[in-house]
Amino acid sequence: MGKLKASTPAMGYPVSDQNPVKVVGFLVMPNFTTIGFASAVETLRMANLAARRPMFRTLIIAADMEPVGASNGMRILPDFSIKDAPKLDMLFVVGPNPIVSNHSTRPLLNWLRKLAHEQVPLGGICTGSHLLARANLLTGYRCTIHWEDIEALKERFPGIIISNQLFELDRDRYTSSGGVASMDMILQLIAREPGGRDIAAHAAELLLCDRVRGSQERQRVPLRQKLGTSQPKLSQVVAIMESNLEEPMTLEELAGVNEISVRQLERLFHKHLQRTPSQYYLELRLSRARQLLLRSESQVRDIALACGFVSPAHFSKCYSRFFGVSPIGERKQVAALH
Repeated sequence: MGKLKASTPAMGYPVSDQNPVKVVGFLVMPNFTTIGFASAVETLRMANLAARRPMFRTLIIAADMEPVGASNGMRILPDFSIKDAPKLDMLFVVGPNPIVSNHSTRPLLNWLRKLAHEQVPLGGICTGSHLLARANLLTGYRCTIHWEDIEALKERFPGIIISNQLFELDRDRYTSSGGVASMDMILQLIAREPGGRDIAAHAAELLLCDRVRGSQERQRVPLRQKLGTSQPKLSQVVAIMESNLEEPMTLEELAGVNEISVRQLERLFHKHLQRTPSQYYLELRLSRARQLLLRSESQVRDIALACGFVSPAHFSKCYSRFFGVSPIGERKQVAALH
């Protein structure tokens, strides 16, 4: 495929000392994921359009000046190598798919450590978190990575805190799980800039993004990925739960339909999902409630009933405990970005 140059130019807008352009670097690794990279770069470009001035300038950086191949076969020309990269205001590592450890050469890791020493905020897109962890730059930070790689990252780096969130913004470390989650992450970072909330909202509109997802939202890990084909009973129980959110079934009913005892049902959930059946069922109902809360105009009481809660008060208590914010509070937060 053809070579691609991806830098964002200054676009001819006036620049003032009060509004300096932030230089954002993207370190692309061989076999980098194009969707995560493009979602981040395009969001910064849309922020420039929304602000009607150059807020951000993006630079593509690689280990050397050779074209870098993406996982889909596309090749991209870097603007700089790690040896001659200019001063950056932040850097995102765009990781490969799949992870290949030998891409993490010593000069690359040393360069990342040098940036960290200079207090440059560092981020990871998709498997970029793996490279930051290899450089020992995620110790003491919350981070995330694509759900396919969470267990591998936990096993190799037991000392870091890994979540299942779409993205994590922890002080000067910004990590996203991959795919279009990097767009959500960048929109949140834009919103932190002076006057950034309106700019982020406008950028989201230009991107045809109907909702800015927050960092508290979790990646949805397919149950089949967790279980494979070895637990058909458990998969069947979960499918029944998902079909009965408005009127939750009792454990006795779930066990009876699947011709197992309640004790066996509890063992299956504890062993394979690390929670009780009741806890898992509640999480399904709360996740569905959150979708309705953020994607519809339904009243909170109607959402509570539609997801099997006996009262709005009970719903609000469970929601706040699980997501760290009340249903009404979360709606207000999202509305503030639009």
